[in-house]
Amino acid sequence: MTRVRSVVVAWLVAGRMPVILGALLITSSVLTDGRFLRIENLVNVMRQISFEGLIAFGMTFVIVTGGIDLSVGSLVALTGVAAALAMQSLAEADPAVRVAVGFATALIVGTSTGAAAGAIIARFAIPPFIATLATMLVARGAAFILCDGQPVHELPGELMWWGRGFVLEPVLGQRLPAPVLIMLASYAVLLVVFRRTVFGRRVVAVGSNEQAAYLSGIPVRATKMAVYVLTGLLCGLAGVLHDAKLMAGDPKVGEMWELNVIAAVVVGGTSLFGGRGTVTGTLIGAIIIGVLNNSLNLMEVEHFWQKVVLGLVILAASLLDAALRRLEPQ
Repeated sequence: MTRVRSVVVAWLVAGRMPVILGALLITSSVLTDGRFLRIENLVNVMRQISFEGLIAFGMTFVIVTGGIDLSVGSLVALTGVAAALAMQSLAEADPAVRVAVGFATALIVGTSTGAAAGAIIARFAIPPFIATLATMLVARGAAFILCDGQPVHELPGELMWWGRGFVLEPVLGQRLPAPVLIMLASYAVLLVVFRRTVFGRRVVAVGSNEQAAYLSGIPVRATKMAVYVLTGLLCGLAGVLHDAKLMAGDPKVGEMWELNVIAAVVVGGTSLFGGRGTVTGTLIGAIIIGVLNNSLNLMEVEHFWQKVVLGLVILAASLLDAALRRLEPQ
């Protein structure tokens, strides 16, 4: 009986995701009179998903350890503004150098902020909710201070490809946006990290039973800090890519992104209690959230009702997670 329950739980955690996504795609197509399935719309959906999807992969690692990160949207704004200012300050330099400096600046700012938040959480045992809430406020405020509340323009034209361009356009046409390829490449790398590396096993162990992990010799503090560094790095990447999409560093970018990111992770099957999750589930969860938002837009559902629907989706996923935990063999 225990084995049967384990199999049932495993299927509900992993197997339900493709079924839900398939049902949502069919429903969206029917309710939008086929507009959803147009190639240009699907490409647009994937482009929109790519920015928050990148961050969701990092959030998966954070939540599996039993943590949470509320600062991701604000960190995208901060890294985007910092990158834009760095590129703007090198107006006389070679465009390729300016783009490289922009990427480097965003990644450094993102990882540094993530490291600071992770160190506070790991070293001083401050609840992740409080630590990242403080980081969210500081990062958002810093983004506005750095640019005096105004978007930063005058970015190199070569940056635009990273946000609006298409990969292998002569062969594939406008069907594979550059941000989507970057998201998929990040997914492939992090999938291997989560499944096949010592670090991935440590992340799961810390989230499953922190005390047991510590007694087993796992560096709990270092592992906790590392997941916030990873999330900060991905926020930096998303920040500079979003600069490329807008061709501006905007301090208002990323508002409420943490809602969609956490929703994607939870809907993808990662347990808010820690110890269980998959990068693949998060990718599917991000697609589900993107499809849901796009379908509601096509159906001209008011923005406020869209928030209600998203909140109900998160609640339903959380209730299902709680039910699955009760089914798991003790």
